[in-house]
Amino acid sequence: MDNREFDNLPLEWIRAFEAAGRTGSFSAAARDLGLTQAAISQRIGNLEARLGAPLFLRQARRVVLTVEGETWLPAVTDALLALRQSAQDLFSSRRRRIAISASASITELWIAPRLAGLAADRRPDLVFHTMVLGAEAAGPGPQPVRIRYGAGGWKEPFQTPLYAEALAPVAAPALLARATDWRQLPRIGLTGPRAGWKEWPANAGGPGLPAPGLRFDSFAAALAAARAGAGVLLASLPLTAPEIAAGRLVQLDDTILRPRETYWILAGKDAVSPRQWSMLTKLLCAGDPD
Repeated sequence: MDNREFDNLPLEWIRAFEAAGRTGSFSAAARDLGLTQAAISQRIGNLEARLGAPLFLRQARRVVLTVEGETWLPAVTDALLALRQSAQDLFSSRRRRIAISASASITELWIAPRLAGLAADRRPDLVFHTMVLGAEAAGPGPQPVRIRYGAGGWKEPFQTPLYAEALAPVAAPALLARATDWRQLPRIGLTGPRAGWKEWPANAGGPGLPAPGLRFDSFAAALAAARAGAGVLLASLPLTAPEIAAGRLVQLDDTILRPRETYWILAGKDAVSPRQWSMLTKLLCAGDPD
């Protein structure tokens, strides 16, 4: 066959072949593409005539890929996916700006230190919205990228944990000078669904501790109080690592509580393209900021 026969293969023929090969049915491919079964059959027939080879074996109640069709299908699928992703990244104006909804603590303590890790000329516009405790995005239209605390199993197609949670007591060095045993010092608590002072003693194998005399609904506020010497905080070690490294806080016990819950970054397909999702997770998930 003259190689020019492969030039300018109509995209609608190739999409019909990919849909039928992926779904295993001309009727399913028709539903997938919003066409009639006759239109799918005609387009695939035209494609087979142009290629000079059958792509499907037509049977009474189904179609089966031929050897040639089965061999070609992965390449076609990858090519269509790359075409779609590149179009999303380059031409969709709403993809150039990414909205991220997160708590003030996560934005301040985890996200902000990592933003310099991606050159500005390679980074899309990022818009941050502070998530109010207990509130969720609602309403029609595209939802922002969300960062939420939980154990996984979210409904979004894109989801991955920011880090593995690890909790241990920390305090300011000046506070530790006031007692020979840190368990005699006042404690700082956090409201919300996180594991806390009730769970940590059981993990440490020691007696229970009295209820904290100070409580905050923001980890950043609780951390500021601990840094000021107001009490001992059962802190998220990933979020507190810079304070410990700088000597502003001291980890008081080697026992670490590792709950299943942690912060997850979540996104729908209308919020980011796959390439942008890869960029965000590489920038924000685990590891130390550059």
